[in-house]
Amino acid sequence: MRILVATDAWHPQVNGVVRTLTKLADAAKSLDVEFSFLTPQWFRTFAMPSYRDVRVAMPRPGRIAKLIEEARPDSIHIATEGPIGLMVRRYCRQRKLPFTTSFHTRFPEYVRARVPVPGSLIWRALRRFHSPSRAVMAATPALASELTERGFHNVVLWPRGVDTHLFHPRAIDLCLPAPVFLSVGRVAVEKNLEAFLDLELPGTKVIVGDGPARVALEEAYLDAIFLGEKHGEELADIYAAADVFVFPSKTDTFGLVLLEALASGLPVAAFPVKGPRDVIGDAPVGALDHDLRSACFAALDISRQDCVEFAANYTWEASARAFIDSILAVGAVLPGRNGAEPARFVA
Repeated sequence: MRILVATDAWHPQVNGVVRTLTKLADAAKSLDVEFSFLTPQWFRTFAMPSYRDVRVAMPRPGRIAKLIEEARPDSIHIATEGPIGLMVRRYCRQRKLPFTTSFHTRFPEYVRARVPVPGSLIWRALRRFHSPSRAVMAATPALASELTERGFHNVVLWPRGVDTHLFHPRAIDLCLPAPVFLSVGRVAVEKNLEAFLDLELPGTKVIVGDGPARVALEEAYLDAIFLGEKHGEELADIYAAADVFVFPSKTDTFGLVLLEALASGLPVAAFPVKGPRDVIGDAPVGALDHDLRSACFAALDISRQDCVEFAANYTWEASARAFIDSILAVGAVLPGRNGAEPARFVA
């Protein structure tokens, strides 16, 4: 089975959408499913205003059609609501082809963090975008329920995973004053990093990641350490060396970094909002409090082993299986393609 994923977010961007799609494709190989990606690399791009590290594609209908037909997919999935997602949606609609979509980003909150646009207008546009989808995939039950309440149809659950071979406890010393409070992710306004950096905490605050707000935050918070983007073993070492993972964002739909931290034996401190609340729930692996400073101190007393055991329940293999099951369950297979064949591995 061949699945084509259309996405406006792709390498060299470093974010949850890119990591999720990359890990999904890797895990699906063991299920005899091949993924290909229709990404900005095929088109001219321009830097997004206020976020120059993100390149926005300028796709043409003819080029989109050619790339899809060359890929010869059994199924088409649209991962983002940007120019590529819109153009592939148009291609499928004109030809009456089934497709699925996924909801990765809380665009209303992200946009309102930058410009004063009413959230209701953005939600209306998102509902229209996803309305023809055979299945709108959401990362958590709470997000799926919210989308349904907001008028989205055909919402299904697509859980995420974590690479426990990479992220696991290990003896690492960053040679920094303890305790080490760590945050990982894009350094951008929607991540609410000031809520973490403003806290009076002992030890050291460490920020891993890059983005448009980094320079300003480095200049404003001289007591914090900004390490920039880190990947692979280097990132895993930093997780394992910290004492608490601080997640100040109030806009994330899931937060893969939460699972990466937990798999590394790192308890979480966060606000009690969607994202951390959906991932952690009532499990004794994080402290969720409207007072983020109190959450940070409470997280210091959480068992690191409990965090590791909790994260072990999330695998990319299970995530890939759920994704493929949803496509088959809603019949999102292109006419004339034998996409139902992989049903032999569906649990």
